[in-house]
This record gives sequence, C-alpha cells and structure tokens, in this order.
Amino acid sequence: MRNVKLMLQYDGTAYHGWQIQKNAVTVQETVKNALEKITNENINLIGCGRTDTGVHAQGYVCSFKTSSSVPASRLPYALNSILPDDIVCYLGEDMEEDFHAKNSAVGKRYIYRIYCGEFPDAFYSRYSWHYKYPLDLEKMKKAAKAFEGEHDFIGFASSGFTVKTTVRTIYSLDVYKDGNIITIDIKGNGFLYNMVRIIAGTLVFAGGGKIRPEDMEDIINSKDRTRAGITAPPQGLCLKEVYYS
Repeated sequence: MRNVKLMLQYDGTAYHGWQIQKNAVTVQETVKNALEKITNENINLIGCGRTDTGVHAQGYVCSFKTSSSVPASRLPYALNSILPDDIVCYLGEDMEEDFHAKNSAVGKRYIYRIYCGEFPDAFYSRYSWHYKYPLDLEKMKKAAKAFEGEHDFIGFASSGFTVKTTVRTIYSLDVYKDGNIITIDIKGNGFLYNMVRIIAGTLVFAGGGKIRPEDMEDIINSKDRTRAGITAPPQGLCLKEVYYS
C-alpha cells in the first residue's frame, strides 16, 4: 500500500466544513468521492484537522492509503477534472508509511482578514469580516503580543471539544493593515475549537476600545470565556500552512 499526501485549496463558502457529516456537503466527502472514482477503491481520507462551515484553506493537507498505480504527481490533474471549481488539488506525493496528515503535524498557520469600511466590498465579502466601526491598529498589535508563548487557552475555545490538554503555544501573532484590510496572522503548535476566531474577535474588541490591551494577559490567565471577545464570523478565516517535522 502506498501512502499519498495531497495539498488542497478550497473556498469553504458552500461547504459545512471539512469533516464528513450526515445530510451536509463537506470538503472531505467531495474529495473522497473524487478519489474513489479515480482509484476504484474505498478511500479513508485523513485530514490535517477540521475547518468549520464557511472557513477557507490555501494549504490544507490530507493523506490516504492506496493500492492504485496512478502516480501521486498525476493525481492533482485527475482530481481537478472531477472536483468543483471551489476545491483545487495542487500537489500529490508519496510519503513514508508512517506519515499521517493530522498526527504528524507539528504546527499550523492561520490568517484572519477584516474589511474596514462603512460599506461592505462585494469582492471581499466571502473572504473577510466586514467591520464598519473604527479600529485602532496599534491597540490590536499591543493586545496580540500577550497571546505569544505557552498558555492555557481554555478561555478562548468554544464548548463541544475533547482534547487531553487546552495548553497551546503561539509562536507568533502579527496584525497588519493594507488598504482597508486588517490581517491577523497567527502561528502555533495547535489550536482549540474556534480559538483563532475568538482571538480575532478579542483583538477587534481591543481595537475598538471594548477591551484594554494592557488587560489581555490577565484575561488569558483568567481562563474565563466571558472576558474574551466574540467569536468572529467564519468567512474571514483561512488555513494557510500546516507544518511537519
């Protein structure tokens, strides 16, 4: 059996996230069905993690075992002839037997985009959170620094998850602006359920004066979800990269 890694881009607008669900169209099911047409096998497609409804990805990694003779390098061509336009496979490669898209990952990078303006922009509406109120970029940057390092992020997670520990390490959290777009760029060894979206909502609260940046360290240490900001909407979030050792 070969162990094949695929890299995908997808616009999550039309999908109920990555993971297969009953009575809902997902990215995993769509790619799995296409692979099964190509290989004539029942495929167990393993993703690097879940993405929620409406969340996008530019560097999503998945893997599967196969006895098919189709070269890994040809799989993107075969898949893209079957997949809808909002899912693209851009890399296929054979991996060592022990490679696992999820368990072998050692870190991820996400970006969250906020469109600042009185009116929404039709070309950014699917890929950003339209926020029409003033935001102080320097306050957002100051608040962001408190998240870096190792912390218990239980106060920045939505309920409904099962993990051994809620301690995570944030390697970097940068906030920058280009035109009307504020980008939150975050790298870490792992993220809890909705953690990036809650951090984004909290930084918006800091930029809007609802949370003082100098209180951010205390808010994190309190582990109290009610002290953080709102959960930012999904369309602004994109998985950029997955890191492997």
